[in-house]
Amino acid sequence: MVNEDPRANGPQAATDGRALALLVAAAPARPPIEALFALDSRLAGIVRATREPMVGQMRLTWWHEALTKLDREPAPAEPLLRDVQRHLLPAGVSGARVAGMIDGWEELIVSDPLAAETLDRHAEARGGGLFAAAAVVLGGDTPLLAPAGRGWALADLAGHLSAPAAAGLAADAAQRELSQAFSAPWPAKLRPIGVLSLIARLDAAPGSALAKAMKVGRFRITGR
Repeated sequence: MVNEDPRANGPQAATDGRALALLVAAAPARPPIEALFALDSRLAGIVRATREPMVGQMRLTWWHEALTKLDREPAPAEPLLRDVQRHLLPAGVSGARVAGMIDGWEELIVSDPLAAETLDRHAEARGGGLFAAAAVVLGGDTPLLAPAGRGWALADLAGHLSAPAAAGLAADAAQRELSQAFSAPWPAKLRPIGVLSLIARLDAAPGSALAKAMKVGRFRITGR
């Protein structure tokens, strides 16, 4: 079980990144992307509140089954499930696809201590899954997407681990992934989700707030 503290909403930069991603996305894409972010935060909250691994796994299993059922049944009286069904499914993102994000959160419950392999699996399922779903909503694709999602998830996690060794592993892995994620220009359609990773990368880098804001602005225009 994780002792470190994988809390629900990432550091302030991550919160700002989500707000900016929603702001720069086209209006039709905002509700489904907001539902994705809300689901990610709900799953993180389950992990944060878990004291007994079995209880946490049971709660995550409930969500996995409930999300998968959305593909064939009406949502129950749970507002977030209704939002997923109302906004994500019509955008082409199935309940089964977003349920796959749960595997990444479960890794943090069942693994103690957090090893590099555990962090990789968490990043792939959580970050890779969220970014892939967002790309479906935004109608684009790029090889940069997968490392961007993994890097964002690792950077977010690193900011909320109290164990220095695990936090260092996550931060180092995040920078490797994010370096790869910005090794080429991003297509315009996917820049709203790319902003999320760029802010995570800049948050760990030296420089003034103004300089970082200018880099974000340049990315929105040029994709670099």
